[in-house]
Amino acid sequence: MVNKTSLINTIFFISVAVFTLVSCKTKVPNLAYSPESLSDFLRYEKNKPAKISVHRGGGDKSGYPENCLESFQHFYGLMPVIIECDIELTKDSVLVLMHDNKLDRTSTGLGLVSSYNYADLSNIRLKDNFGKVTSYKIPTLKDVLVWGKGKVVFTLDVKKHTPYKKVCELVDELNAENYAAIITYNFNQVKEVYDINKELMISASIMKNEDYERLNAAGIPDRNLIAFIGTREPKKEFIDYLHEKGISCILGVLGNLDKKAASNDNKNYLDWLNLGVDVFATDRPEAVNEVLKLTKNK
Repeated sequence: MVNKTSLINTIFFISVAVFTLVSCKTKVPNLAYSPESLSDFLRYEKNKPAKISVHRGGGDKSGYPENCLESFQHFYGLMPVIIECDIELTKDSVLVLMHDNKLDRTSTGLGLVSSYNYADLSNIRLKDNFGKVTSYKIPTLKDVLVWGKGKVVFTLDVKKHTPYKKVCELVDELNAENYAAIITYNFNQVKEVYDINKELMISASIMKNEDYERLNAAGIPDRNLIAFIGTREPKKEFIDYLHEKGISCILGVLGNLDKKAASNDNKNYLDWLNLGVDVFATDRPEAVNEVLKLTKNK
């Protein structure tokens, strides 16, 4: 027969353990970027903390492929992030995440994404940047946007043969305007996206004063713009010029600048931060995050 006192003590200790576990979970800080207005969130304001944009949503970490929902979940659990991801279109017009127009480099599949119906992609698995095959599948943009609401901000890189209209319509359908911006590369693309939906935030390639002036003359409001200022060492005067208009600046440190920082104990990130960079588009989000945390603690 079970001793009554022992049974009561056991129940008590189990209850304490459950309560402790639940309490710990509720104390985990909310790491999400969950803005009420993406325009306000991305707009430049003095002393606003810099942000991290994870290039292709990951891929430089073993086991976590680029453009993969599980990779997005991983980085969301580590820090507040903007997820930059790439969109291709299948044969049956499903928007999926894939950087290349071919499957070969990042998955076990072969050939053009556009030659497959979405159902045909179900047996294909993603590979990380080190060539390791994972158990992860190619996600749809819809599934990714549904998952990301209240967790992250997205910048959507619409690939060459994918219609902006189709991407913008899905963002509208899912009411994702407050956490999904559209990446463009030239004046005509900015104008196209703005004409489709005047509420969307647009990442525009603005490398010199004339780029901004042309957009402004065409009636593109500053509140709709975040400026991608390139992948080279930025000039403070140009960043200041855009900041005067309330436009934040994304520096693409991915590639050469990330490598430069890695060889210099990550000190370059602080240099670029002091020049006024607002968003670091990087393949090394954890390294950038460590630098940003140090500046917040000062």
